[in-house]
Amino acid sequence: MPTPNDFLVTLPVLVLLAWALLVLLADLWIPESKKNLTAVLTAVGLVFSLAVTVTQIGKTGSAFNGMIMLDGFSTTLSILFMISGLAAVALAVDYLKRNNAERGEYYTLLLFSIAGMMLMASAADLIIVFLALELLSIPLYVLAGFFRPNLASEEAALKYFLMGAFSSAFLLFGVAWVYGATGHTDFKGIIDLTAAGKANPILMLVGGGLILVGLGFKVGVFPFHGWVPDTYQGAPSSIGAFMTVATKAAGFAGLLRVFAQVFSAQSLATTDILWVLAAASMIYGNVTAIAQANVKRMLAYSSIANAGYILMAFVPFGGAVILQSLSSAVFYLMAYALTSFTVWAVMIAIEPAGSDGLTFEDFSGLAKKNPWLGGALLISMLSFTGLPLTMGFWGKFYLFKTAVDGGFNSLALIGLLTSLVSAYYYLRLVMFAWFKSGEPELQPGKWAGSVAIVMAAGVLLLSLFPNPLFQVCVNLMTVIR
Repeated sequence: MPTPNDFLVTLPVLVLLAWALLVLLADLWIPESKKNLTAVLTAVGLVFSLAVTVTQIGKTGSAFNGMIMLDGFSTTLSILFMISGLAAVALAVDYLKRNNAERGEYYTLLLFSIAGMMLMASAADLIIVFLALELLSIPLYVLAGFFRPNLASEEAALKYFLMGAFSSAFLLFGVAWVYGATGHTDFKGIIDLTAAGKANPILMLVGGGLILVGLGFKVGVFPFHGWVPDTYQGAPSSIGAFMTVATKAAGFAGLLRVFAQVFSAQSLATTDILWVLAAASMIYGNVTAIAQANVKRMLAYSSIANAGYILMAFVPFGGAVILQSLSSAVFYLMAYALTSFTVWAVMIAIEPAGSDGLTFEDFSGLAKKNPWLGGALLISMLSFTGLPLTMGFWGKFYLFKTAVDGGFNSLALIGLLTSLVSAYYYLRLVMFAWFKSGEPELQPGKWAGSVAIVMAAGVLLLSLFPNPLFQVCVNLMTVIR
C-alpha cells in the first residue's frame, strides 16, 4: 500500500497529472472562442506544481519501494521541464489561434508529457524509465500532428511515432537483458549485485548498449537522429520549440540517471562508444546544418550537434568527474533552453499561418522592423555560437573542461572546431536579420515576442554570473546511490 511519504515524494508529478485531468474536463465547458482560458488554467497548474517542486529543493528520499527517487538531480530537471512548459503554453496561445487550431487537448497533452519527463528524472527503476518514456512520448506523437490534415504535420507525427516505437522497443529489450543479468530492474539491486560480482558482465553490456540506443533516439544523437529534421519542420512551431528543449532534456535525464548509477561499473567498456557518438553528432549536426535553407531544419541539425556537446561531458561518467559531468550537462541544458526558446519565439512571431518553416531570407530586415526581436535573435545566435562571455560560451566551457579533466582532449578539440563551424550558419541568420533589407510581417499577438525578450534577457543575465550558477548546479547534483 502507498504510504504518505510516497505521495509527498511524488507530489509535483501527482499534482500535474491531476491538473491535466482537470484541464481536460474544464475544457469541455469552455467555448471555442475562449480557448485562451484553457491556456491560463494550464499555466496555473504548472506554476502550482513548480511551487511544490521548489519546496523540495535540498530534500532527498524515495517512494514506492525505491522505484522513484527525490534528489537534487530530479528537482533541478523538473524545474527546467515546467519552465519549458510555461514557455510552450505562452508560445501556443497566439500561434494556435493564427492557424485555426485552438483545441483544448493541446494543453492536456502537454501536461501529461511534462509529467512523464519529471518521472523520467526521478526514476530509480528501469520499469519506471520505460513508463516515463512512454508517458512523455505518446502525447508528443499526437502534438506533432496537431495541424491535421496538414500533410507536413501528419508526416512529422508518423515519422516521430515510428522512430519512437523503435526506440521504446530497444529500451525495453535492454531492460530485459539487464534483468537476465541480475534478476533486478531496480537500480539498487542491480548496483549491489554488480558490486558483488554476481551480475553477468556480457548481458549487462548488451543491455546497456540497447538502452543507450533507445535513449539515443530520444535525445537525437547521430546515428539515431533520422526523425529530428522532418519532425521539427512539420510539427507546430510551439511544439517544435518544446521538443527541442524539454524532450532532449528528458532523454538526457534518463541517460544520465541510468548510466551514472546502473552502468558506472561498465564505464570503461562504454567510453569509446560514447566518444564516437559525441564526436559524430557534433561533426554531422554542424556540417549538415550549413546546407539548410529552412530555419527549422537548421535548428534541427543544430540540436543534433548540441546533443553531441552534452554527450561529450558524459564520456568520462565512470571516473572521479561524475559530479562535474552531471553539473556541466545540466548547466548547458539551462543555457540551451533559454537560447532555443528565444530563437523559436522570434520565428513564431513572424511565421504566417500554414507555414512549414521560414527561410533565412524571411528574416531580412527584422532588426529594422522590430529592434526588440532583432536584438533577441542576435543574443540567441551569439550564445549558440559560443561567443566569449555569453551563456552559451560558459556552457561549452564547462563541457570542454569536463572532457579535458576526464582525459579526452581530442574530443574537446573536436567540440571547439565544430563550434567554429557552427558560427557560419548561426551568424548567417544574424546577417539577414540585421544587414539585409526586407519587410518581414509581424503576426498578430504579443506572446511570442514577449517570450523572446524574456528568454533573451535571461541569457544576458545568467551570462553575468556563470560561476555562481555552475556552483549551484554542483550543489544540487545529489544523486542517491
